[in-house]
Amino acid sequence: MTMKRNIFTALLLAVMALVFPLGMAASEETPLDSLVEKDSSVDAQGIIFDHLGDRYGWEVPFNHHKSIPLPVIVWGSDGLHVFSSARVDHGAVYRDGNAEFKVAGKDSPYKGKVVELVNGQEVKPAVDISITKNVCGVFISVLLVIWCILSVARWHKSQGMKGPRKMTGAIELVILFIYDGVIKPTLKNKANKFAPYLLTVFFFILVMNLLGLIVIFPGGANLTGNIAVTLVLAIITFLITNIFATKHYWKEVFNPDVPWWFKWPIPIMPVIEIFGIFTKPAALTVRLFANMMGGHMIVIVLTLLIFIFAAMGPVVTGATAVVSIIFSVFMLLLDVLVSFIQAYVFTMLSTLFIALGQEEGHHEGHGNDGHHDGSKHLQDAKTQSSPSANPA
Repeated sequence: MTMKRNIFTALLLAVMALVFPLGMAASEETPLDSLVEKDSSVDAQGIIFDHLGDRYGWEVPFNHHKSIPLPVIVWGSDGLHVFSSARVDHGAVYRDGNAEFKVAGKDSPYKGKVVELVNGQEVKPAVDISITKNVCGVFISVLLVIWCILSVARWHKSQGMKGPRKMTGAIELVILFIYDGVIKPTLKNKANKFAPYLLTVFFFILVMNLLGLIVIFPGGANLTGNIAVTLVLAIITFLITNIFATKHYWKEVFNPDVPWWFKWPIPIMPVIEIFGIFTKPAALTVRLFANMMGGHMIVIVLTLLIFIFAAMGPVVTGATAVVSIIFSVFMLLLDVLVSFIQAYVFTMLSTLFIALGQEEGHHEGHGNDGHHDGSKHLQDAKTQSSPSANPA
């Protein structure tokens, strides 16, 4: 009973840790008390998209006035400028040489971006390669993935084929699950060629998903809820699928085996096949992005209910807080499961798309298989009919 109570207390503290940072991270200029205005209205849409968006600093939980500074790297009107994001926090204007920079406000077309002030006008820098929260989150995810994989490699290098334990054993179990359950059955003899990419993308997405559920540094970056990140991953799968594709794959795209009236005089099927080449990465992009962003949005909306009903009295507020916390805990646990599922689905679909590009053709495949099987059966027959093969 004590253990259950401790678990519930830990979950409650975790959700409360989520509640307050979300409310305080909603705006870098407004304190938490201002979330509930005098007319009891809450800018839920602004809070949600502020939390899901990117920024130049990493917010500190329970204190939205402070943030972990990140480097701002921009090419202004007079050359390269590198400075800390703390210089432009809370609407401050920073002068670097002859140039002035600030983070554009809510009413600016460059909202949330670093802009240069030229003659009183906001001008977007020609190049902005700043290390933002999402970029830093990607770097952290990459380092964690490298650590996970190398830990397994180091173990087997020193211990041979002895099975690892604890975290290293869990990582190896996941590797074998993906390789033996998805990659090997689908790609068969070409599994080793594409397994490094597919296993890497699985762990990369999984780590990003799990880090996004943690509200404190190094977590909190909504990476897979950023369509730019999922688009890049989908483009990599698209390039691998088409660059390493076989001649038969391209033959089926431009001259599919269908009745001639589907190809001439109007090339209906070739157009559909070409269109399908680009819909596959689009499906990968939207599926991962929508599912992960939707999970974050649900948790934030459930949290905001506490502030929305705050003006309706302590009884209603307390009841709403309890219900919101319970549902938030449920959604967080569900998001952990979804993090694994979405990484698995992206890897599985990428494997299927790559496998489609590796088809050698039915006639060639059947011919080779038939020759191999026939030779095997013939050899078995000779072995069985040989006197030396029959001791009796």
